Amino acid sequence: MTSASLLIVLLVGTVVGALVGLELGGSIGNILYLAIVAGFLGTIVAAIARNRIIARGSGIGPDDSKTPMLVIVFSAVASLAGSSAAIEVARLSELSSGVWLGTLAGLFSSRSHQSWGSAETSPLGRLSKRSPAPAR
Repeated sequence: MTSASLLIVLLVGTVVGALVGLELGGSIGNILYLAIVAGFLGTIVAAIARNRIIARGSGIGPDDSKTPMLVIVFSAVASLAGSSAAIEVARLSELSSGVWLGTLAGLFSSRSHQSWGSAETSPLGRLSKRSPAPAR
């Protein structure tokens, strides 16, 4: 299930970033703003798509596969690093297309979401699932 989750997040984040770059590439003059918007939207939409698809895919037993909302918020903040990396890669590749920048920002930022992990692997997810300590 982890590799399916990774593929969903990477594909959806990349496509959303490319679409944002396509739509906003000509209207936003500053590449920093374009990369931040593309990375942020790519991360959020990829997290939502992952939660919906993985929850429907299992179908057996309780649904423990969702990413906690706090992890999604941290991923959105971490998408700033992915957007900054996208600007550097786009600058070094000497391609100045808004679609290229949006694609890279969506890819790198959605990868930052996956590195936070799901509820099973995230430190925050494990902490939120602990049972309370027994009373003495």
